[in-house]
Amino acid sequence: MAGHSKFKNIMHRKGAQDKKRSSLFSKLSREITVAAKMGLPDPDMNARLRSAVIAARKEGMPKDNIDRAINKSQGGDGENYEEVRYEGFGPGGVALIIETLTDNRNRTATNVRTAVSKNGGNLGAGGSVSHGFDRLGLITYAASAGDADKVFEAALEAGAEDVSSTEDGHEIWVAIESLHEVTKALEPVLGEASGAKLAWRPQTMVTVGEEDAAKLLKMIDTLDDDDDVQTVWGNYDVPEDVMEKLA
Repeated sequence: MAGHSKFKNIMHRKGAQDKKRSSLFSKLSREITVAAKMGLPDPDMNARLRSAVIAARKEGMPKDNIDRAINKSQGGDGENYEEVRYEGFGPGGVALIIETLTDNRNRTATNVRTAVSKNGGNLGAGGSVSHGFDRLGLITYAASAGDADKVFEAALEAGAEDVSSTEDGHEIWVAIESLHEVTKALEPVLGEASGAKLAWRPQTMVTVGEEDAAKLLKMIDTLDDDDDVQTVWGNYDVPEDVMEKLA
């Protein structure tokens, strides 16, 4: 089975302790509102909303905030966010996919382009790098959910396509249309997932040296600090010794 890529290396997202909680909650609320607006406002009947609510709970968002974000989707006077995806390259030839939710395309495009270009990268046309990624569902569990064999057996039984386990946790990859079904099937065995969302899995990885890694991580941190940017995906692999030097 393929897939020994480390999730934290593919999707770079600073933890709540590294960023303002209000900014994190803003991103989560935006995703909940958009998910609820695009489908039913019931997490049990809307896979994307369920994933967003799980993520919000894991980050400690109060139930009132979650309910308010869902209710906001049903009002006709709320902000209208649209999904805009940017593709490009970072230092060392790393391919990047930047997913945003925005109510102002011009503002978001300017901010994303500036963050990328100032840190040794450049944006490309739509489709310029996404052909090198597979669009899949990704379910993540903490290492405490069980050992690799237990998680592998549970995932296989639930209908997953691929499983990767490291000391940092477990990644379970599924077909997009199976994300909701597999997530629910895993809960009786492994408990509630840490996350469940649509993801971009790179087909090949690019190992990044110290100089390029420093620029790349600064770029991603800048993007992540932008409220419009939801997720940054990349095909980069930063070796552990390089990460230790940059820490």
